[in-house]
Amino acid sequence: MTFLPFEGLLVVALEQAVAAPLASSRLADAGARVIKLERPEGDFARGYDIHANGHSSYFTWLNRHKQSCRVDLSRDEDLALVRSMLGHADVFIQNLGPGAAERLGLGSAVLRAAWPRLITCDISGYAADTRYATRKAYDLMIQAEAGLAHITGAGDSGPSRIGISICDINTGMTAHAQILQALYKRERTGEGSAISIALFDVAAEAMSIPYIAARNAGSFAGRIGLAHPSIAPYGAYDFSDGKLLIAVQSEREWAQLCGDVLDEPELVNDPRFRNNSLRVENRSDVDAALSRAFSGMTAAQGIALLEKAKIAWGRVSTLEDLMTHEALATVTARAGDDEITMVAAPALIDGRRSGGGRVPALGEHDLLLREEFGPSTAH
Repeated sequence: MTFLPFEGLLVVALEQAVAAPLASSRLADAGARVIKLERPEGDFARGYDIHANGHSSYFTWLNRHKQSCRVDLSRDEDLALVRSMLGHADVFIQNLGPGAAERLGLGSAVLRAAWPRLITCDISGYAADTRYATRKAYDLMIQAEAGLAHITGAGDSGPSRIGISICDINTGMTAHAQILQALYKRERTGEGSAISIALFDVAAEAMSIPYIAARNAGSFAGRIGLAHPSIAPYGAYDFSDGKLLIAVQSEREWAQLCGDVLDEPELVNDPRFRNNSLRVENRSDVDAALSRAFSGMTAAQGIALLEKAKIAWGRVSTLEDLMTHEALATVTARAGDDEITMVAAPALIDGRRSGGGRVPALGEHDLLLREEFGPSTAH
C-alpha cells in the first residue's frame, strides 16, 4: 500500500477558478482530505467549458480527490458550519474576492487568533498593502498588468497572452510550496502561519530577468517569438522539411555546433560570435549562418548531427503531437460515469506519479459533511 504523507491532514478550501484549487489539489494528491466549499451554484470553473467528456476541463484537472460541500455564507448556519470545519482543520485556503473573507469573519487574523496552529493561505490579485488591493484580478489581466504580455509574441504582433493561465498556475504552485514550508515550521514550533500571495507579485517575480535588464541596462529584447532573449543561438530554425528548436548553452557547445553540425569551424573565432553577449548582439548573423546549413538538410539529418555533437534540440509540437508524445505520462480521472484522460502530475516520487482520481459532483458530500461538522463538534 502506498504511503501518502498527508493522510490525516484536513484542508478546508473556500476556493474557485484555478490558483487556490491547484494548491489544494496537490495536497489532496499527497493524501490530505480536502473539503471544497462551493457557492450554491458551484465553483464557476465548473462552467468554463465542456471539453472533458461534457465536464469542465479546468474543474476536472484541479479538483480530483476532493469533497464538495455547498455553503451559502450569507446564512449564519452555514458560517457556523465553516467555522466548525476550521476548528478541526490544519490548513485553510481561500481566494474569494477582495475583502470578502474579512467581511465574513473568516479573515486570517481572526482565524489564527482562534486557532494558532491553523495555517491560512489567502490568494488575491494584489497585495493587501497596495492601493490595488480592492481590485478584482484574473490571469489575463495580471499577464497584461505585470508586463508579461508585453514581452510575449513575435515582432510587431503586439502584446500577446501566454497560451495557458500561467499566472494562476504559478500562484497555485507558490501557494502549495509556502503551505509545505508552513507545515514544516509547525512541526518544529507548534505554530501555524498566515500566508498571503498575490497573483501580481508572482507574475512580477517571474519577470525578474527582463526587469533587471531594463532597470540596469536600460533595455530588454522585444517580442522575438521562438527565440531566447538572452542566449544565441537558441531558437527555431527551418530545415528542408520542417522546423527544429536548437539551444547552445556554452562556448564548448558553440564550438561543437560550428565544427560538427554547421561544418564552419571558423565561426568560433569570428569576432562577432566570440561569446554569448556578442552572439545575442549579432543574432541576425548567427541565425543566417545556421539557416545556411540547415536549409539543405532534412530535420532527420539535422537531428543525427545534433545528437552526435550533443547539442540540445526539440521539435515544435502541436497539441496533436503532445497527445502521442513518447515522453507523455497520463492518468485517468472519473467525473460521474465518465473517464477522462489527463496529464499526470509532474513529479515522480519513489517511481510513482500522482494525478487522476475522482472528481466530486456539486454538493456530493453536503449531507456527510453537515452531519460530521455540525456546530456541536467545533473546538
